[in-house]
Amino acid sequence: MDNLKCCVVACDNPLDQTYWDNQYKANTTGWDLGTVSLPIKSYIDTLKDKNTRILIPGCGNTYEAVYLLEQGFTNVTVIDIAPTLVQNLKTKFKDNPNINILLGDFFEHKGEYDLILEQTFFCALPPTMRQKYVWKMHQLLAKEGKIAGLLFNRTFETNPPFGGSREEYEMLFKAAFDFLKIEVSQNSVTPRAGTELWIEIQKNNTVIVNLYSFEGITCNGCSNAVSEKFTAIDGVLNVNMSTNFAEILIISNFEINLKTFQKEISYDPKYKIENPIL
Repeated sequence: MDNLKCCVVACDNPLDQTYWDNQYKANTTGWDLGTVSLPIKSYIDTLKDKNTRILIPGCGNTYEAVYLLEQGFTNVTVIDIAPTLVQNLKTKFKDNPNINILLGDFFEHKGEYDLILEQTFFCALPPTMRQKYVWKMHQLLAKEGKIAGLLFNRTFETNPPFGGSREEYEMLFKAAFDFLKIEVSQNSVTPRAGTELWIEIQKNNTVIVNLYSFEGITCNGCSNAVSEKFTAIDGVLNVNMSTNFAEILIISNFEINLKTFQKEISYDPKYKIENPIL
């Protein structure tokens, strides 16, 4: 099976719980490598503290968790939205107290982690959710916490998976995270060779990361204009709007009053920015 393809069932339906559960019921999990990803395995081998609080979102069959447990890690949490998968995992790991298996929406999850492993979760999300991904990751990580894993450095004709580029990722995570590594993976599985970026980024604990709901924008030109206005505000470090113009990620040196943003967009009565999402 082509491991560059994320799914076999037609992707015309919403990428919701039913969609992903159907992938596991139909056993059409074309993204599944059947083993731990070698770049992630190599990274795990460098970790010294076996009590590191580790989260694997959108965990799938979670070969990474299997390897972590084999290496003696004691605090592993995995979460996925697909009930069929999660039930299988609970059965598989029922006698292991070192892993916590959760059924649920990652974006509603509460907790604090030292490390979040990224393995085909980001690429499974619609691009409209990427700003929310950054916000939630920053929220879940402890001080000096890290994200480590793989992101696609290419585009796809059919989705999911959804691809991207180094430039896009650097703009997306800018200021919220410090880049320790972002480079073409040298030991990816053969079908993905040269198409994956290894990332290791660390939470910037000195900034405020807020996600706001936004209304009224219908084109990239207007989105860029609003982003430029917000970027010019004192204290703002990065502004990144979702591709459907419904959410805007703002990273700043300090908390900025909502009225400051509202003033900047008052020239167009259609524009509306809401209080930060909590």
